[in-house]
Amino acid sequence: MSPKDVVFKKTCKDKSVGVFMGKRDFVDREDSVDPVDGVILIDPEALAGRKVFVTLSCTFRYGRDDMDVMGIAFRRELYLSTRQVYPPLQDRDKGVHTKVQAKLLRKLGNNAYPFFFEFPDNLPCSVALQPAPSDVGKQCAVEFEIKAFSAESQDAKVRKRSTVKLMIRKVQFAPETQGPPPSVETTKDFVMSDKPLHIKATLDKELYYHGETIHVNVSITNNSNKNVKNIILSVDQVATVVLYSNDTYTKCVDLEDSGDSVSAGATLQKVYKLLPLLANNRERRGIALDGKLKHEDTNLASTSIVKEGVLREVLGIMVSYKVMVKLIIGGMMGSSEVGLEVPFKLMHPKPDTVKDSELEEELVFQEFKRSYLKGIIGDDDEEEGNVSGGDDMAPKEK
Repeated sequence: MSPKDVVFKKTCKDKSVGVFMGKRDFVDREDSVDPVDGVILIDPEALAGRKVFVTLSCTFRYGRDDMDVMGIAFRRELYLSTRQVYPPLQDRDKGVHTKVQAKLLRKLGNNAYPFFFEFPDNLPCSVALQPAPSDVGKQCAVEFEIKAFSAESQDAKVRKRSTVKLMIRKVQFAPETQGPPPSVETTKDFVMSDKPLHIKATLDKELYYHGETIHVNVSITNNSNKNVKNIILSVDQVATVVLYSNDTYTKCVDLEDSGDSVSAGATLQKVYKLLPLLANNRERRGIALDGKLKHEDTNLASTSIVKEGVLREVLGIMVSYKVMVKLIIGGMMGSSEVGLEVPFKLMHPKPDTVKDSELEEELVFQEFKRSYLKGIIGDDDEEEGNVSGGDDMAPKEK
């Protein structure tokens, strides 16, 4: 997450419009979503009488732009909202909704104007499927974007030189309360065996934060006449693309091949450790990631929390996790398997709330570049020259 005193800025190539935002991550709290707010800085001379608009869009992309077939793009716009920022349609002070906006307006001067959007309740969170190292272009993802541009009207043709785009993220954090530790057990009967095999797996809690170790307590009572030759545990990520195909992708993101065995008539009680991390899965295509702005900010996608009353079909990519416990059973006719699945949640903890008094710190401006992304080649080709080279849009000293 971005430091509390950093303001992200980006300017279009002709210097007519610049965008300033206090954060890039906007939190879905289930009952509400952080509003998107920022400030537009204009250059009246560069505008030459044109108006300035800003849009918030949510797009689901399920193929590269160069994969368009018969004029049909592999993308779907889930949401689009547009505001006219200049000339302002209301008093400038009435458009201020946050303390960061108010401070930016004081800093940037009379040519700065606020903008403000509220997310509708039914939009998905930012999620992307990791491309393979050889893949180029934009891949399957739910993306949010702020775009500011100058034009004669909202529907007029927009010049790339007069457009600036910023990718943002809509994220979810872990709920404050934990559910009971999940536990699953099963009994397996075998032909030619009077008694069954019983296995139980229990996690130490229901919800884990990214980077936490998962402890799996496995209890096996083998009253059968079969031998358990091996015990294999894994963490599986299940990503379901619900918007257009309902395809499901199951990827193992951590594996423990224990080599443990349980002979006929014996028991086993053991705690195994699993640690699902993106660092161990960077080259694997199709792993679901939280939407990313910089490569170092990326992690495995968080568990999707579905709000009551929201249709799954509009949520883009649904992500869930489960621990798989698999027993390899020896036999005269070859090996067989007995397994069970234990679901759990993987999310980020809620960050500390920024106090109003901390907003009085000096603002630090940072260029907003998407070119830091690993594996996104040519991602900024549409915006070449859009990143400001310094304080060109800052108010001039008179």
